[in-house]
Amino acid sequence: MDNNPNLKVLKELHKGAQMGINALSYVSDKVTDDGFKRELSTQYNQYEDILTRVTDLYNDYGEVPANFNFKDDMMTWMGIQMNTVNDKTPSKLSELLIQGNTMGIIEGRRLLNNNPAVETNIKQTLNDFVTLQENTVTKLKEYL
Repeated sequence: MDNNPNLKVLKELHKGAQMGINALSYVSDKVTDDGFKRELSTQYNQYEDILTRVTDLYNDYGEVPANFNFKDDMMTWMGIQMNTVNDKTPSKLSELLIQGNTMGIIEGRRLLNNNPAVETNIKQTLNDFVTLQENTVTKLKEYL
């Protein structure tokens, strides 16, 4: 599976989208500001849309995305818990989400640059995912 660049990119896209969904879920539980909560809900829905597209693309290859890594999920949860023990303000929560999105942008751009032979529909989904993260960072900056 990992020898196929299309499946390699889909695997990373699936992992990134699932990580974003999980992080937003964990952060949303701490939010009391209604406007910020609505913004996170919008972002959550956009990540779900990407995840659905990735799953559909997997089907084109007769594959099923692997289950999300429990260890990665626990590390995301623990990181959010530890970083918000004393500060659950929209500013702090935005900072954490911006850091995660920035890592996703870097990984996504690497995937785009290093996999030129990836099929157009996968490349478009990856580009949309990176754009989503870039737009998310812009929106989250308003809450810093």
